Amino acid sequence: MKLAVIIPVYNERELLPLLFERLMATEPPPVPDYEQPVDGQGGEQAGTERRRCERVVILVDDGSTDGSRDLVQELGGDRTDTFAVLANTNRGKGSAIRLGMAKAIELDADLAIIQDADLEYDPGDHDSVLAPILDRRADAVIGTRFMGQTHRVLYFWHQIANKVITLFSNMLSNLNLSDIECGFKAFSRPVLDRLVLVEDRFGIEPELVAKLAKMRLPDEDRPGQRRALRIFEVPISYAGRTYAEGKKIGWLDGVEALWCIARHNLFGSVRRD
Repeated sequence: MKLAVIIPVYNERELLPLLFERLMATEPPPVPDYEQPVDGQGGEQAGTERRRCERVVILVDDGSTDGSRDLVQELGGDRTDTFAVLANTNRGKGSAIRLGMAKAIELDADLAIIQDADLEYDPGDHDSVLAPILDRRADAVIGTRFMGQTHRVLYFWHQIANKVITLFSNMLSNLNLSDIECGFKAFSRPVLDRLVLVEDRFGIEPELVAKLAKMRLPDEDRPGQRRALRIFEVPISYAGRTYAEGKKIGWLDGVEALWCIARHNLFGSVRRD
């Protein structure tokens, strides 16, 4: 089973090496039981360690100007499990994620997770975020920074804005999420194949939620029928940055998020067949 870790990168020359080192020091999640080799009695083969997913890392440089582009090329050229995707100009996180998803499909990944390059999210959480997909309970997983895990204490008004954005999204999508702006999002291959995304900037987060809420997959139990996605929310740790430390999102992105919620819940196309 192949896992694609999609890392959008923009001007993260200092933190990207630390993130990459931490990711490579973290083992990929174990292959689920239904994919494990079995012995003649229906159990796992005796004396064998449980296999782990094959992990490929997709680094997408979004037109960086601080040397990140060279680093992405270097990391992508040094390892057989790491791939560099280079955008000619800076278009935004959403554009980088779309390029990463296209590369994950090209590499025939079975599932994908988005990992920001700035160390706000911990690769050590990959196992828990991916678990509901790997054990066939979920089609997509969205992380949440507000359900009990360790997080850095930062801006009060950012949290209020996030609650307003999430509430508005939930009203239109009829989901009960707690943190739609969380960058940790994971998808099964059927979802990855059907996502049609258009947002270039941070509007990609509410767009993803809106389209996951609308998407329908073939129902395995009812041939010829479609079912809603099984969407799970998983607590994650969060080490947010201050603006002095390089945080990029601002209040205008919050206004854009509200527009994207209305646009994609009320008018947006959902999937490709």
